[in-house]
Amino acid sequence: MIPKVMIILGSASDKAVAEKTTDILEKLEIPYSLKVASAHRTHELVKQLVIKGTEAGVEVFIGIAGLSAHLPGVISSYTFRPVIGVPVEGKLDGLDALYSIVQMPYPTPVASVGIDRGENAGILAGQILSINDSEIKERINILRKEYSNKVISSNEKDLDEFNGENHVKDFLQMEELDLDDSEYIDDSIEEDLEVGIIVGNHQDLAIAKKVEIVLERLKMTSNIRILCPIRFPKAFEQYVDSMPEVKLFIGVSSQSTQVTGALTSLTSKPVIGVPCSTALNINDSLFSMVSMPPGMPVGTVGIDNGKNAAFLAAEILALSNPEKINILKKVKSKKINV
Repeated sequence: MIPKVMIILGSASDKAVAEKTTDILEKLEIPYSLKVASAHRTHELVKQLVIKGTEAGVEVFIGIAGLSAHLPGVISSYTFRPVIGVPVEGKLDGLDALYSIVQMPYPTPVASVGIDRGENAGILAGQILSINDSEIKERINILRKEYSNKVISSNEKDLDEFNGENHVKDFLQMEELDLDDSEYIDDSIEEDLEVGIIVGNHQDLAIAKKVEIVLERLKMTSNIRILCPIRFPKAFEQYVDSMPEVKLFIGVSSQSTQVTGALTSLTSKPVIGVPCSTALNINDSLFSMVSMPPGMPVGTVGIDNGKNAAFLAAEILALSNPEKINILKKVKSKKINV
């Protein structure tokens, strides 16, 4: 059997994080391969694993590493398949690994998840594969429901200890709330649209335009909408729901990146995040975008790196489109400039 996912650990000491990933892949019934290879100490081994794995039919690579975590980037340099990076906590609380993984040059994107968030890497891999596999998509939806039910059940299981005299326990019980009652509108999005780009505010539009330009040159259809889920929550929900044919979303946002967080809560499709710098160049957008809770992954690329987001989207959609694969190969070999 050819595994759909290859997981490479920079060190066997990272196996606890890898177990979070494999637990998810087991639930989703996705075949995977698990290897240990260091980007620095066994570079040739990493190279051979990635090249031969790609040739054999591996569709998604996951690199798990700490410290100066160059492993996911090295993986990306040898394949045109999507690569997910999991930074592992180390001496600098994992920030050294996070920066090493997320700040990749174009065209070698890595979809970074949060520090030690191996489970989110597994879910993101499943979401990518679910674009072309309805059975995996159904299992993804079941898994997301499990995460939701865990939070909902906490109202009864974990809050019983609060017995203050002024605590109104019987106010708005779960059975009184219709959690699935949403009224959406059809915004008449084109049926052949592949990527939906959502921008949090006008100041980030220039980065979103870079995403759109690269997607167009990579022969992918997309559109841009400026829409803030905090200012216009209902309109945001309506817009996401009106795009059933879209394969994945790219959220572009600065400051507290509510755009990507809102997207993950409203769709089970892959979400790519582009954090944008602010006037003070603060990393608030990066940290709030990448550090998502279990079950809600955002494949985050580097700050202001809209081009890598577009290339990552192309790698994902090329899994079912040989024409796109040829374009990606030419871009990575610098035979064409995009």
